[in-house]
Amino acid sequence: MFADYSAAELTSIFAMQGFAGLSLFSVFVLMALGLAIIFGQMGVINMAHGEFMILGAYVTWLTSGFFSSHLPGLFAVYFPVAILLAFVASALLGGAVEWLLIRHLYKRPLDTLLATWGLSLILQQAYRSIFGAREVGVRMPDWMMGSYAITDMIEVPINGLFVMGISLLTALGVYLLMYRSSWGRKVRAVVQNRPMAGAVGINTQQVDRVTFALGCGIAGIAGSAFTMIGSTGPTAGQLYIVDTFLVVVFGGAQSLLGTIASAFTISQAQSTMEFFLSGSMAKVYTLLVVVGILMVRPQGLFASRIRH
Repeated sequence: MFADYSAAELTSIFAMQGFAGLSLFSVFVLMALGLAIIFGQMGVINMAHGEFMILGAYVTWLTSGFFSSHLPGLFAVYFPVAILLAFVASALLGGAVEWLLIRHLYKRPLDTLLATWGLSLILQQAYRSIFGAREVGVRMPDWMMGSYAITDMIEVPINGLFVMGISLLTALGVYLLMYRSSWGRKVRAVVQNRPMAGAVGINTQQVDRVTFALGCGIAGIAGSAFTMIGSTGPTAGQLYIVDTFLVVVFGGAQSLLGTIASAFTISQAQSTMEFFLSGSMAKVYTLLVVVGILMVRPQGLFASRIRH
């Protein structure tokens, strides 16, 4: 596989594929952060998580079209606005889903899996009916186009750097919210001992709803990042849901640091192997390695320090 390349060419290939994987890493880490909050903190298996991501992507597409048609002079700054709107739209839908459906299924993981899988099918059909079956693409501002040339053979895409920055800022915000705020302490108290948390005055139902909405909102941000690497269609979210669960389990279901490390490892491995192999074989080899590691370390890269 490597015999046909010189050492200098291999170095450039690994560097280029590594930078090309930045956008994939951004989508993985944002999707996995939202899923880690919902699955790791609440024990809910949300099979519709990809559809919340696609809602964010469609909101980004709509925002792009609105600015292009009605505010062309401000088109250069539409993307930050789209990220905020994507978060709000996905979080509001997530809060509604928790109130209408999820709150009745806590401590019933199989039921939540089936219910959210059905929800994903409903949302896919809703997107198909509202936006059409054809995939749509987002027009990027001029300042996000192009790349920085590091060497004659290595270039870094500007949009990849921007989206990675959004991902890291989101991860930092989640860390501060979960581990440096009073709301985060309430979440951890509910996770550790729900009856005791309720006994000391914590509104556990409100904590559940806000936590679920936050996880879905972060998936909406992932949808904005997704528009940088692919076109948006009604079923596009299902392409990432398995990889996202893999990232969460591999990193440790309740570890934010583990989620980021796992997302980076898996995205870079897939991006590099896809250059030498087909996309499907890259996923197969990545899955085999991850499964092998989990057999030795079933708790993931970083063990949970919350549940007892």
